[in-house]
Amino acid sequence: MAGLDASTRIPTEIKLHQKSRLLEVRFDGESFQLSYEFLRVFTPSAEARGHGPGQEVLQVGKRDVDIERVESVGNYAIRPIFSDGHDSGLYSWDLLYNLGRNRDALWQAYLDRLQDAGASRDAQGQAAPAAVKAHGGCRKS
Repeated sequence: MAGLDASTRIPTEIKLHQKSRLLEVRFDGESFQLSYEFLRVFTPSAEARGHGPGQEVLQVGKRDVDIERVESVGNYAIRPIFSDGHDSGLYSWDLLYNLGRNRDALWQAYLDRLQDAGASRDAQGQAAPAAVKAHGGCRKS
C-alpha cells in the first residue's frame, strides 16, 4: 500500500454477513462480496506472503474459517480477526478494491495452485504437504 492519495478508492460501507460468511464492501458505484475464505487465503500478512518474492506460503484448509470481528486501522484499512487465530493482515482500501475487482481470476489461480500442490480447502489433515511451501517460505499456523 502506497498510502492514501487522490486516486484511492475509499469504501462507503463495509458489512459482515455472518450466515453467508461474506464481507460486503461498497465503493462509490461498485460493490463486492468477498468470502471469508477468500480474504483469509489472500491475507496480506508477511506470515503468508513472506518477506520477498518466492517466500509465499500457500494457505490451505481455510474453507470453514469465519471472521469473528473487524477492527478499523486508522482511516486506511481494516484488520479482520479470523476464527483460526489469524489477525495480522491489514487490508488497505486499495487492496480491498483490487481483491474485489480481480476476485474471480485470483480465486481460479488459487484453486490451480491448490491442485498442483495436492492440497485442500478443507481443514482435515491440517499438515500441508511439503510442496505447499513456496521456495523455502516459513509456515506458521
